[in-house]
Amino acid sequence: MADKKKSSPKVEPAAPVAQEPEPAPALPPPPVAPAPAALPPARTSGVDAQSPQTVVAPQEQLPFLVRAIWFILVGWWLTAIVIVLAYALAITVLGLPFAFALFNRIPAFLTLRRRTKTYQVETNAEGTRYLTSKNVAQRPLLLRAIWFILVGWWFGLIWMVLAYALCILIVTMPFGLAMFNRVGAVMTLMRY
Repeated sequence: MADKKKSSPKVEPAAPVAQEPEPAPALPPPPVAPAPAALPPARTSGVDAQSPQTVVAPQEQLPFLVRAIWFILVGWWLTAIVIVLAYALAITVLGLPFAFALFNRIPAFLTLRRRTKTYQVETNAEGTRYLTSKNVAQRPLLLRAIWFILVGWWFGLIWMVLAYALCILIVTMPFGLAMFNRVGAVMTLMRY
């Protein structure tokens, strides 16, 4: 007998039924970028919004290790030389401005400490704030010279000898450095 192949009935595909397209899944809203950082609003209570404000900002200092090595290797003896040189310049009338400049820079010679800077914040009519560098108003040179001649030279010398002695001892070094930072104010009435 011959094998008969079983034939299966052919099934024709059904006619496609028209379907409504499924709605696309809802996507989350795109992320909103944060607003750029802005300066805080200007103080207006008791102060006119147009009047300048003063901000004192310390300058970026050298790393502590560099400043400590400078102090140990160079700063302590260089400061002593600068003090003697400044006093020698102060003896002459023409050398007083140079002596003042040296006395005011003793912290830089001792520990490479940079001075703090004063900035002025101004707000214009649109509310935009501007930051500009500002010099502190100093007392008149004549007044500072008279102070130095009558009080500053001997009081400053006592002040610096005490500060130098405090810097030699490790425990009291911060007090000595703080005193050296104010030598200009003690000797020449310098404003910081």
